[in-house]
Parts: sequence; structure tokens; C-alpha cells
Amino acid sequence: MNVPQHDNIFLFVPNLIGYGRIVLALIAFWFMSTNYVVAGWCYAISALLDAVDGHAARAFNQSTRFGAMLDQLTDRCGTMGLMVTLSLFYPEYMFWFQLSMAIDVACHWLYMQTSVVVGKTSHKATDLSENIVMRIYYKKDVLTFMCCVNEAFYISLYVLHFTTGPLLFGISLFKIVAVLTAPLAVLKALISCMHAYVASIDLAGVDKRERLEKRAKEASKRSE
Repeated sequence: MNVPQHDNIFLFVPNLIGYGRIVLALIAFWFMSTNYVVAGWCYAISALLDAVDGHAARAFNQSTRFGAMLDQLTDRCGTMGLMVTLSLFYPEYMFWFQLSMAIDVACHWLYMQTSVVVGKTSHKATDLSENIVMRIYYKKDVLTFMCCVNEAFYISLYVLHFTTGPLLFGISLFKIVAVLTAPLAVLKALISCMHAYVASIDLAGVDKRERLEKRAKEASKRSE
């Protein structure tokens, strides 16, 4: 179906930024095992643009379900690409990277799909009836901070494989960043598990409501 130019969501500004993020992520993947400077910068810029597309969507009134899905998939795939590389660089910690990938993908996918099922306008939309952890986490500044420190943790591990970088009091700056951000990266993974818990409760509620409606319809037919 042809879409009028002014309604072509594929050309909305935040979605164009999303395509740029994909290109940067692909370049990062290509150089990830050979050139940490190119890969690191491309990955970091792609991650930072995650905040920019949200501002663009609000500024231009161009928030779309397609954009939300594009943003979510780019985030998950970008992080997975980096963690696969980290698993190769730090094989002794492979299980933890695998676990982190599984939690990240499964929990966010379940939460986002459940948001669609229950009729939310966005997976980030919360109200007073929501779980308090979700309400706090999806405050704009909190979400941005948590995503940034999480990326800083994994990027610092990546760069440390190649270089210690600048020293601060005789200690690698990247190692300091990794140590400081590690607890918050673990916290973010736990919050992802909370996503799955909340989504499971909501989805079970939908199932229960639909089963009750089905029984009511069947009872109504029997009484006719």
C-alpha cells in the first residue's frame, strides 16, 4: 500500500536515526575483533543515539509502534553483538555473558509484547497502578542513566581487552569504570527479570479475563 509522503513513518526523523544506529552497529560488529577504536566509537555513538531518537520522536510528534520496535530490536541486537565478542575475549566468563544475553532478550521481548496485548500506547508507559520498580525505572532520567552505565560497563570490558588506556592513580581508567558500573549493570539485569515478572502477571490476567469471557459466552449459548 502506498503511503502519502507526509505519513510515511519509514521516513520519520526518529526512524531515520534508528537506521543510522543500525549502520553504526554493523560497522562496529565488522571491526569489533580487529579495530577497537573504530568499533568502540561506532558502538558508543549508536548507543548514545538511543536517547536522541526518543527526543526527536517527541519533538516532531513522530512516535510510532514501528519506531518503538525498531529501537528495541536495535538495542537488543547491538548488546548481543558486543556480548558475543566479550564471550570470545573472556571465555572464563562466557556463562555470565550468555545469561545476561538471555535475560536481556527474553525479558524485554516478553514485556514489550505484553504491553501490546494489554493495549498500552508504549512499553514505557506507566501509571500509579504499575509496579513501583517499573514506575521508577521508566522515569526518563533514571532510564537514561541506567542504560548509559550498563553500556559503559560492557564497553569498558571490551576496550580493556586491547588496552589499559589512561591511568588514574596508577590504575587503568577503563578498569575503574568497569568496577564502578558493574553493580549497576547487575541491577539492570535484575530489573530486566522484574520486567518478565510484571509481564507474566499482566499476561496471566489477560488469559484469566479471556477464559472467563469464553465461559460466560458458552453459558449464555447453553441457556438460549
